[in-house]
Amino acid sequence: METQEQYKDKSNEELLQLYKETGSLEVKQEIVMRYIYLVKSIALQMRDIYLSFSQVDDIISEGVIAIMSAIDKFDMDKNVKFETFISKRIKGMIIDLARKQDWVPRSTRKNTRDIEEAVMTLYNKLGYYPSIQEVTEYLNITPEKYQDTMRKASLFNILSLDMVLAEAQGNEISMKLPQVETNEQPENQFLKKEVTEVLAEGIKKLKENEQLVISLYYIDDLNMRQIADVLQVSEPRVSQIHSNAIKKLRVHMEKFI
Repeated sequence: METQEQYKDKSNEELLQLYKETGSLEVKQEIVMRYIYLVKSIALQMRDIYLSFSQVDDIISEGVIAIMSAIDKFDMDKNVKFETFISKRIKGMIIDLARKQDWVPRSTRKNTRDIEEAVMTLYNKLGYYPSIQEVTEYLNITPEKYQDTMRKASLFNILSLDMVLAEAQGNEISMKLPQVETNEQPENQFLKKEVTEVLAEGIKKLKENEQLVISLYYIDDLNMRQIADVLQVSEPRVSQIHSNAIKKLRVHMEKFI
C-alpha cells in the first residue's frame, strides 16, 4: 500500500468522514496505512499470548483486516476515538485466537502461583506486602524472570476474564466492559445490556482497592508498575489485588452463565 499524496493534508478524522461519505477504497487504504503503527504496537505488546502458535507478521496481517472491518463499522456520531475503537478490535482478535489455542503454558501457571504464595508467606512473616526484591530473593529468581512472569500473568488474567465475558455474550469478544451498540439486533442489545449490568454488579461487590485497580488497569490502561505508583504500594501488592479481583469477577460471571 502506498500513501495517497492527495490526502496528506487531511486529518484522520477528515479521512474517516470522507470515507463515510464516499466509500472510496483509496481513502480506506490511506486510513489503514495511517493506523498500521497501532497494529504493530499491539502485536508486539501482546506477543507473549500468541508466539506459541503464530508469528508477529501473521498477527499484523490479521490486524490490518481488523482495521478494514472496523472502518466500516465505526460510528463517528458516538463519543469514541477511532484509535480506541480499533485497539479494542485488534486486541479482541488476538484474544480470540489465543482463547481457541489454550495458549497459557503450565510453567506460567506454576510460576505465577509460586509468586502469589511467596507474597503471602512474606506478608505473614514481615507484616507488610513485600517488595519485588524481597520476593525474588525469597524465590531465588531474577528480577527479569519475576517481571516476565507477572507480564504473562496479566495477559492470562485478561484472557480469563474475557473468556467468561465471551461465553456470557455468546463469544462476543470485549477487552473492556461490554457496551450496547444501537445498530445491533434487539436480542443482542438485551444480552449485552444484561451482561454489562451483571458485571457492574460484580464490580460493585469488590473491595474499594480492587475496584480501583480494575478501573486503572482495564479502563485507563495503566500497567502494574504505574498502578503501584498511583496507590503507593508495591507492585506485588497490586498484582495480588488484581488477581483477587479477577477471581471474584470470574465466580460472579460464571453464575450468570
